[in-house]
Amino acid sequence: MSLYERFLAQDVRALARAITLVESGYPEGQALLRQLRGRGQAKVVGLTGSPGAGKSTLTDRLIEEARRRGERVAVLAVDPSSPFTGGAILGDRIRMMRHHQDKQVYIRSLASRGALGGLAGATVASLTLLEAFGFERIFVETVGVGQSEVDIARVADTTVLILTPAAGDAVQAFKAGVMEIADVFVVNKFDLPGGERIVQELKTTLELAAPRPAGWKPPVLTAIAPKAEGVPELFEALEAHYQHLQAHNLLEADRLERARFEVESVIQEWGRRRTREGQALIARVARGELTPEEAALQLLSGPLGIQV
Repeated sequence: MSLYERFLAQDVRALARAITLVESGYPEGQALLRQLRGRGQAKVVGLTGSPGAGKSTLTDRLIEEARRRGERVAVLAVDPSSPFTGGAILGDRIRMMRHHQDKQVYIRSLASRGALGGLAGATVASLTLLEAFGFERIFVETVGVGQSEVDIARVADTTVLILTPAAGDAVQAFKAGVMEIADVFVVNKFDLPGGERIVQELKTTLELAAPRPAGWKPPVLTAIAPKAEGVPELFEALEAHYQHLQAHNLLEADRLERARFEVESVIQEWGRRRTREGQALIARVARGELTPEEAALQLLSGPLGIQV
C-alpha cells in the first residue's frame, strides 16, 4: 500500500511518516498534502504563555477532558529548536505520555526551526494532516516567547493565554501585545500567592481593551492544573468561543488567515534558502559594495530552483 492509502486506512505510522516528510520539506510530503487538503475540519486551540506557566500540564488535563467527552484529540507541541541539530529539545510529550496507549490521542513535538522565533510553516501543514486524519480537536502548544504568541492566533480558532501569579507575568503579556490576540485567559497555579491580584489586573485591562469580533468578551479563568481544578470550566469556555465563531460566520476568516500565514511561511523559507545559497552577495553587503536591498533583489530575481 502507498503512504496515501495507509493514511486513509487510519495507519498512525503513516500519519507520523507524513508529518516527518512535511516537516523535513521532502517533495513526497508536499505531494501528500496536495492530495489531503480540504479533508476534515478540527477545532484548533492554541495554548501559549510564559515558560513555566504549566502549559504542558494544562494541555494534559485538557486531553483528558476532551476524551471524557468522546473527542479524538491531537497535540502539536512546538518546541524551540536546537541551533546545532535543528531538532526539538524540550520534549513536551514526556509530560503527556500517560495517553500513549489511547488510540484516539496523538501527540507530536515539532521544532520551531526556521521560523524567526515563531511557528514554523510545518506546523500548519501538520494541522492539515491531522484534520485529514479525522481528529476533532487539535491543541497547539507553543514555546510562548516572542513571535510564537502572535503566530498562534493566526493559526488557531481559539487562542488561550496561560499566566501565573508570578511577578511580572501579566506585565510581560501587556507589553508583548498578547492581550489583544487571546480569546481566553487562564491564571494557572492559582493556589500561589498573588492569584487573585492578577485576575483583577486582567479583568481591569480587558474592560479598557478594544472590542473583539462580534462582541466576544474574553473570560478570565483560574486553574490548578495538577489537580485538574478549573479544567472543565476552561473546556466550556473553548466550546463557547467556537460556537461564537460559528454563530457569527467567523470560522471562514480564521481559515483564510491560517492559509495566509502558511503562504507567508513558505515565502520566508524560500528567502532563507536563497540567502544561504548567496554567500558571495552577502559578503559584498558586508564589504559595503552592495546595499541589502540590491543583494535581495539579485537573490530573488534568479530562478528559484524550488520544486512545487
